[in-house]
Amino acid sequence: MLMTTSEPAPADASSGMNADEAAALYRLMTWLSPSFPVGAFSYSSGIEWAVEAGDITDAASLRDWLAAMLGDGSGFCDAVFLAQVHRAASAQDDVALREIAELAAALVPSRERQLETSTQGRAFIEIARSAWACDGLDGMVAACGRSMVYPVAVGLVSAGHAVPLEPALHAFLHAVVSNWISAGARLVPLGQTDSQRILAGLEADVAATAKRALEASLDDLGSATFRADLASLRHETQYTRLFRS
Repeated sequence: MLMTTSEPAPADASSGMNADEAAALYRLMTWLSPSFPVGAFSYSSGIEWAVEAGDITDAASLRDWLAAMLGDGSGFCDAVFLAQVHRAASAQDDVALREIAELAAALVPSRERQLETSTQGRAFIEIARSAWACDGLDGMVAACGRSMVYPVAVGLVSAGHAVPLEPALHAFLHAVVSNWISAGARLVPLGQTDSQRILAGLEADVAATAKRALEASLDDLGSATFRADLASLRHETQYTRLFRS
């Protein structure tokens, strides 16, 4: 006779996360949440000017603009810097850390983008350091000198807490894209459903950009989004502005 029971099947303990993996996930979800106070909501990365200029008018044009920024512009470059910093920090290579941090700061295309990424980078480091003790992080920060842009900061903190590179990179790109969409949604404007459709539509782009960045070297850095760079330059003299960049 076949016997049945309402008792649930025992869970396979080996299929769950260990303590280190659970801690890494918890920290990534916190650090790259919209509620983490780095001031990301104040910046649009030039999207505000693109909306005023008529380059972005609806959900489809916003999605196309962001896909270009992600795969061929600042998204890819920032992902490469994060990956390179994470590896250098994990290897305790202070010389490489300084060189990568200085290059990341030097390649920012406009004054407002410099303000955006450096302000968020410093805030990210200070808040994460204050809330989560991390042996060796102060030395890593010192090795970078005064150059502390956002992807460098995320790479440093992730490496310092032994958060694996690949999930850190995916979480970072998701946070960046989410902030771009939030800015675009307020400016076009768009509803919440359209915003989520754009985020869903960029899933493959985020995965592809992360894969390229993981395989790239610093020699592969480069941007082909001149219009987006121009938008960040022209935003500085825009007559009315909601955002700082």
